Amino acid sequence: MKRVTGDWTRERTEQFLDEQTVPVRLAMHRPDGGLWMLSLWYRYRDGRLECATGAGAEVVRYLRKDPEVAFEISTNDPPYRGVRGAGSASIAPDEDKEVLRALVDRYLGDRDSGLVDSLLSPERDEVRIGIDVDRAYTWDFSARMRPRED
Repeated sequence: MKRVTGDWTRERTEQFLDEQTVPVRLAMHRPDGGLWMLSLWYRYRDGRLECATGAGAEVVRYLRKDPEVAFEISTNDPPYRGVRGAGSASIAPDEDKEVLRALVDRYLGDRDSGLVDSLLSPERDEVRIGIDVDRAYTWDFSARMRPRED
């Protein structure tokens, strides 16, 4: 993560990214110039965001054409807080499904479901999406959303 501004220090931002298990909302350009957004599981590792998806997913084609992205990781319940920013994505094979396995464990806690069976199927080709964050902005509305003391 190159530049962090807003309510939190870099250390607090990294702590938030490590602790949260909400998906990253990832925005990009489609090859026709239109915009596209989707949510993916992520992990924060070595200063970058990592996601996984099927090798044939449309997002892979979009990012290969134009790797520039915007993202947001924020809480869904009050008090609202989070990180948004921009960076560039890279695509690499996840042949051993190392990233996907880590994401399954992070978000689901175990591997006992039909969803996990299909995700980890040997027939499924998986890629890892690495997002190098150029800039990030943090916000935390905790103080503003605290109930008033009368």
